[in-house]
Amino acid sequence: MNISPIPSQPPVDTSNIPVEDLAGNKRLTEQQKIAEASRQFEAIMLRQILSESQKPVITSEFTDNSTAAGIYQDYITNTLAESMSKSGTLGLAKVFEQQLSHPSSKNTMAADVTAVAPVSRKSAAPISLEILGHKTVKPLSPHLHE
Repeated sequence: MNISPIPSQPPVDTSNIPVEDLAGNKRLTEQQKIAEASRQFEAIMLRQILSESQKPVITSEFTDNSTAAGIYQDYITNTLAESMSKSGTLGLAKVFEQQLSHPSSKNTMAADVTAVAPVSRKSAAPISLEILGHKTVKPLSPHLHE
């Protein structure tokens, strides 16, 4: 008896799925949906940062304010933001994905960090950190508590 293997489905390219269609897509797992939504959110944030950073500080007669220049600049900004988010080098999408994912039953190395900073140098109190239930108190500077 010769049984042929079940053909596997090709992997889904999530980068071409609009964000509004992610939730209803039945071919994607929950983790793939979270990962792609996180990546697209990172791209939106990058677009905002890049568009603000490209605005001229001082306008001059040499600044091209035409409609064509604006369209071209938006295209460059969108393409750069998408490229940066797809490369994964910035890492914000991974952080978003970890925050949105359901907690696993395994003990992860995630730390719950709480820091208390002083209001002024006169009232410089030590920083209190709580990491995974272990509380440590460290002075801000060795010469502040002499």
